[in-house]
Formats: sequence, C-alpha cells, structure tokens
Amino acid sequence: MSNETLNATPTATPIPTSDESSKDASNDSGISRRGFFMKLGILFNGLVAAALAVPITRFLLSSITRGSGNAYLSWVRLGSVNEFPEGETRLATFQNPYVTPTDGKTVGTACWVRRVEGDHFQVFAVNCAHLGCPVRWFPQSGLFMCPCHGGAYYRDGSRASGPPERGLFEYPSKVENGLITIQAGELPTPGGTAALATRKSPCA
Repeated sequence: MSNETLNATPTATPIPTSDESSKDASNDSGISRRGFFMKLGILFNGLVAAALAVPITRFLLSSITRGSGNAYLSWVRLGSVNEFPEGETRLATFQNPYVTPTDGKTVGTACWVRRVEGDHFQVFAVNCAHLGCPVRWFPQSGLFMCPCHGGAYYRDGSRASGPPERGLFEYPSKVENGLITIQAGELPTPGGTAALATRKSPCA
C-alpha cells in the first residue's frame, strides 16, 4: 500500500441538526399546502365554468330541441266562428306555441280576424309591414291605420297608402269543427312560409 493510502483519514459525514430538519419538514409541508390550494382553485374554477356553460348550451340548442317538436307547424285556436260576425273585423289574441317559461305575458299575441263570409276568414298580423308598429282597425272608414308613420291598409289587408310597400301579413287559417285556427308558430315575414296578404281591388 502507498503511504498516501495509509495516511488518509476517513472524512466524517455531517449530521443534520434539528434546526435543519425542521426547515426541510416545513418546506415539504409548504409545498403540499401550496399544491392543495392550487388544486382547490382549479376545481372551483371548473365548477363555475360548468355552471355558466349549462344555460349557454341550453340557449344555443333551444332552437334545435324546440324546433324538433314542430312548434312552428302547430295550429292555434282563436275561438268559435260564432265569435266573429260575418262582414266584421275583430281583434283576437292567441298564445304563441313557440315560447319559454320566462316569456310571461308576452306569449299573448294579438291579431285581426276578418270574417268575409261563411267559413272564409282572413287573419292579419297586427304589425305594420313598414316597421312593425301595431295597426288599428277603423270600421267607419274600413281601413287599418298605423299610428307611427301613417301607413293605411284596406279591409282585405292590401296596401292603401303610406310608406309600407306591401299589404299586411296574413296567417294561414282554417275552420275545423266550428273553430277557427291559425298556423302561428312564426311571425309572418316576406321571406317566411306564412301566407301573404293578397292585393285586391279596394271595392272587393
């Protein structure tokens, strides 16, 4: 053996003191607490995101789920034909089939019902074809008048004067078992499927 090997003295391994051990333990516990609160925050944020996503998803899918029930195609009763005298035009209301529980009183929709003769009816939307203001019926002059911009329509719904470029919108209607019903799932528009008022002679 060499002299260097014989003369070498073993080095002592340092023994950690109690203060150092407590610091290491506190560091470990600190990391675990920090990780716990981080996970708790992620869980809380996930719950909030899920709570917000539920109503948004229901809103986005509502048009599909409710549309699959053919609400737009349903026929709504306006009342007995005896409630509408022949040759007169009266205001009626119906409940739109395409509603939500939060709609409240707005589900009640007004319309003008004209009984031409027998079981021949015309049912007009109250909205002016110009900007949608509700029109009023004046039996003395035989005209529907819009109070907003002076639009006027004849008794058959055709345009008489004013800014509207067309007649009143007309709902598809039919009489079954003495009841008049209309297809009122959507508000009639120029591009919609609902029937449009026919332009006729003012003397019709």
